[in-house]
Amino acid sequence: MILSDKKILEEIKKGSIVIEPFRIENLGTNSYDVHLSKWLSVYETDILDAKAHNKISRFEIPNEGYILLPSKLYLGVTEEYTETRNYVPFVEGKSSIGRLGIDIHSTAGKGDAGFCNTWTLEISVKQPVKIYKGMPIGQIIYFQIAGDVGTPYNKKKNAKYNKRTEFPVESMMYKNFVKK
Repeated sequence: MILSDKKILEEIKKGSIVIEPFRIENLGTNSYDVHLSKWLSVYETDILDAKAHNKISRFEIPNEGYILLPSKLYLGVTEEYTETRNYVPFVEGKSSIGRLGIDIHSTAGKGDAGFCNTWTLEISVKQPVKIYKGMPIGQIIYFQIAGDVGTPYNKKKNAKYNKRTEFPVESMMYKNFVKK
């Protein structure tokens, strides 16, 4: 079951959903619109290694915009910091973004109950597209969970993306290969 606008507001008042900054005009019928922050990152090498810590270069989107190219993977991040206690948050691209040929996530659109952070976006494009900081980029949809959550994401010892950040975060897949 997807939460309605009224239910999202009710959960924000109870503190089980946090959105900072929250602006009522971004609340849709059953979602909340999120915006592209000023930060983008790209990987420093053309060949990525799943067992290695692939380094990224971070840069600020200029006021006049930035042109994304189809040959690159860009890591963006939402302006909004979110916390979700009792629901599963999904971030999806807005239809207007999709109609520009922009994908905002490859596979990581679902968060976990207990996810507390900004959202790193895996941005790719079908053709060159100019983007701007602060533009609406996606929407968060909240799904109800059946049953109790054993360990929320923010309490997991092996959670790789728990550190609060305003910047895009590179893949931490390499941590899965570290012997414990």
